[in-house]
Formats: sequence, structure tokens, C-alpha cells
Amino acid sequence: MMARPPQIFAASGLLRLPPGAAPRKRSLLLEHAVSLTGVRRARICYVPTAVGDDPAAIAAFGQAFDDSGHTVTHLRLFPQPNHADVRAHLLAQDLIWVSGGSVVNLLAVWRAHRLDAVMREAWEAGVVLGGGSAGSICWHVGGSTDSFSDDLDPVTDALAFLPYGNGVHHDFPGQPRRARFHEYVGSGLLPAGYATDDGTGLHYVGTELVEAVSSAEGADAYHVEADAAGVVSERPLGARLLS
Repeated sequence: MMARPPQIFAASGLLRLPPGAAPRKRSLLLEHAVSLTGVRRARICYVPTAVGDDPAAIAAFGQAFDDSGHTVTHLRLFPQPNHADVRAHLLAQDLIWVSGGSVVNLLAVWRAHRLDAVMREAWEAGVVLGGGSAGSICWHVGGSTDSFSDDLDPVTDALAFLPYGNGVHHDFPGQPRRARFHEYVGSGLLPAGYATDDGTGLHYVGTELVEAVSSAEGADAYHVEADAAGVVSERPLGARLLS
């Protein structure tokens, strides 16, 4: 098998189902991330640091794949790593999927465990990196986060494998997600970047965005940038609808 290029799939999961929609065992976004590995039986590691290694989240992720033929493991860091050699385990995967939750806590714990360097090594080796919400922002320079409060503070010290700002749940009605991301890009706190509505994901090869995809009718992704005067513009990307 030819070596895979570095790939990241950064998504906003559906925080609310469309009216009349039935919940899926595995989301279309997650299935798309698995497909990017190019293998029929993928090795997938779930990393739920952002929810404090919640046992319920770990169990639910495993159950979602119990009929898939894929090999699913998880990386737990509380109270100590559940793998004797974390680096070797992550480098042996086809996909590393990072949960949503607190991106601020995720970054702090990963750095304490030197996982930031391991994730970069895995990415450069062709392991597909992916995740939703916190698991999307973490690969970018930063974004707006509710890790502290619903006011959505800026986080500007994420891993920066991708040299862009990242807005998640851009169309979520309960928080000013779009307004805050525009504010931080316009002020220069964050660089120009990409935002995703609920149910939408961004596929990067290397550091280039190659495609936006969506699991929800009408949802899209956007390129957001500011001019020299700080005036922000937002361009829809026309996300491809997954089926």
C-alpha cells in the first residue's frame, strides 16, 4: 500500500438533529473520516481527552463500530495512559478521532504528556487525524471556545498543524459562534481561516483544504478573512452533501 499523505478531517458534529431525522449509529462525518484512510478494515483510536476520558463516551464510540469490522481502541490519559507506549500505539493507527469538549483542557493535558509532538509525527506519517468541535479546533491555530464560558473566548495557541483560524458550530443558534469568529479574525487575534456549520467537515491534505463535505441539507463551510482595515468577509464553499 502506498504511503498516505498527511490528512486532517476537521468537523462540526450535529448538536441537534433535523426535524424527523433518525439518529445514526455512526455519523456520516465519522464514516467519511474512516474512508479517508483508504483501507477496508481500519485501525481507529478514539481520544476523549476533551471530555475528561468520560467512560460513557468511550463506550458509546466503541459500540458505534461493533458491527463494522474495524479495530477500535481508545487512548485514556486519566489517571495515567492506558497504553504502555502511547507513541507506538498512535503511530500504528489509520485514524485518530478526537472528541469534542474542552479544547483548552485538551491542549493542556496533551502538552503535559508530550502528545502534541506525537500527534504531529502521526500526521506526517500518514495517520488521518480527525475530530469534531474541540477535535477540529485543536489542529488549527485556534478558534473561539466555550471552554471557559458561553461568551466564547479566543484560543490562539492550538497545535497549528494547519495555519488557519477555525470556527465550529458556525450556525448554532444558542451561542454567537459566527459573530465571535468574525470578531477574532477581524481584530487579528486569529488568522484567516475556515468555519463549519453543524454537520459539516473540512478535509485537508497537507495544509491545503481540498474539500468541504456535509451530512446536513443546507449546511455549509466558509472561508473567513479580513482586509487591511479589519473588515471581515465570509465566502461559502459549497460543501458536498454526503449520502
